[in-house]
Amino acid sequence: MPLALIVEDDKNSLAALAELVAREGYKTLTAENLAEARKRILESRPEVILCDLVLPDGKGIALLRDIQKAASTEMILITANASVETAVEALRLGAYDYLTKPIDFTRLKMLLEQLNRSQGLREEVSELRHELRRLGHFGPLVGTSAAMQTVYDLIERVAPKNVTVFITGQSGTGKELVAETVHRLSRRRGARFLPVNCGAISPTLIESELFGHERGSFTGAQKQHHGYFERANGGTLLLDEVTEMPIELQVKLLRVLETGKIVRIGGDAEIPVDVRILAATNRDPKDAVKDGKLREDLYYRLNVFPIHVPVVRERDGDAKLLAHHFLAELNRAEKSEKRFSPEALKRIVHYSWPGNVRELRNVVERAFILADEEIGPESFSAQEAAVSEAPGPFLQIRIGSRCDEVDKRLILATLSHYGGDKGKCASVLGISLKTLYNRLREYRADDPGARGGDENDENPDAA
Repeated sequence: MPLALIVEDDKNSLAALAELVAREGYKTLTAENLAEARKRILESRPEVILCDLVLPDGKGIALLRDIQKAASTEMILITANASVETAVEALRLGAYDYLTKPIDFTRLKMLLEQLNRSQGLREEVSELRHELRRLGHFGPLVGTSAAMQTVYDLIERVAPKNVTVFITGQSGTGKELVAETVHRLSRRRGARFLPVNCGAISPTLIESELFGHERGSFTGAQKQHHGYFERANGGTLLLDEVTEMPIELQVKLLRVLETGKIVRIGGDAEIPVDVRILAATNRDPKDAVKDGKLREDLYYRLNVFPIHVPVVRERDGDAKLLAHHFLAELNRAEKSEKRFSPEALKRIVHYSWPGNVRELRNVVERAFILADEEIGPESFSAQEAAVSEAPGPFLQIRIGSRCDEVDKRLILATLSHYGGDKGKCASVLGISLKTLYNRLREYRADDPGARGGDENDENPDAA
């Protein structure tokens, strides 16, 4: 039987909780203060701790710091103060969930049932970690770099918790896959995972899409509609590009997150929903708050557990691994045995991949179509093949530099690197020769002493 420790200084409440927890298949221990609780933890290593926030010798939240290294112990905090700040602090420190007094025994029973099944989940996570070390996979994610190992560690830590996760990263880095992995390793993995792109839905429709509407609530509402929250009930909802959500709707979203209830458009009834929220954005959320795109109170409510997904150029060695992974998928689908040439792999490794994993996948798919048995650099587009040559000198740019000044420095440095070969320079930069000549004339006009061109700059055909 799993072991539960109940920490409560009110003797009647302690006895009632112990009886209820025992009915759910737990062996129970009790403590009336922090000192006694710490002694029980050292002696017995309980699977779950139900702890009151306010105890005679301190705050119950202090026990979270004591059990952080005990991966098998979960804690449910019980508080008479339903402040969001207290709850968020507990969740940040690793609490499984929290309950407010008077305790909702139905919800407590549900949490205990979930925790009772968590041992199998921990075994599944352990198997996934082993697979990662051996093959470079963590669920649907691929990579062995230190940057991705950090992401895996964060996912493993937060997945079993019932907390909100805020995933940030550039476009194409795989934020939705991170969210999907969190869901697959959570207690909700048997229910639905629904992603919704807040920036892809019309502002006039997004409220209906999220919360639903009643028949006749507006022109065209010919029948009742269940929104994403109702459809994801019991599962996980990913609010992708949440900073693109209309600011007035963010107020309603915040209320849903705090109450766990929605109201359909045109309706009056509050509908309870049990949904875990994951949010994602390719913007810096603090900048979005500063720019008025994201409410500050919603940001703090979503940012309980942040995960940042690194760009490909920060994932040392992963570009090659990802390319082989995508090629293997294509080979399986097409029943072929195509392979990369050494030169193609060299260029894949050395390219910076500004479009991240999405760009890498698209390049591999295109090269797969163009190649026969071996995928060589000639199967890449002209721009990819040029940019992905072996690494040479780097140009350092100060953050905050003007774009026109960055362009000028890059063009002149590239031209110098290729010994004044304008055709090569234009090809590497991915611009036309005419554009290059126009830029060089502009630079010479701005600075007559600049060595940005020669007497043939007026005639591209003379180069």
